[in-house]
Amino acid sequence: MKKPRLINSFKYAFTGIITAVRDERNMKIHLFATLLVIALGLSLHIRLWEWLVCIGWIFLVIGAEMFNTAIENAVNLVTSDYNLFAQKAKDISAGAVLVLAIGATISGVLIFLPKIIILFTT
Repeated sequence: MKKPRLINSFKYAFTGIITAVRDERNMKIHLFATLLVIALGLSLHIRLWEWLVCIGWIFLVIGAEMFNTAIENAVNLVTSDYNLFAQKAKDISAGAVLVLAIGATISGVLIFLPKIIILFTT
């Protein structure tokens, strides 16, 4: 099988990103959260290391959501009947996204809450 040209690999990857954003409700939720983090970060003037933490979590959660979507689609392609292993694969991949989203939320609270408290108490 012939390898795709490098430019085509990027085209397929961007198509995947666009498809996930267009078709997946949870991806829209993650992007809304991303915009909220960016707006808060800009308005509260977070430090460079805080931006790095936020950006890292954003990409981890969005990447995990895309892996979750890919797993769910692959499982649905293989079987439309109920299968315990298919259900486990889908539940575990969704759980992985949730674990990362919880970690991102905790980090966001630790970064933003002290700044918000100072903003309202001064």
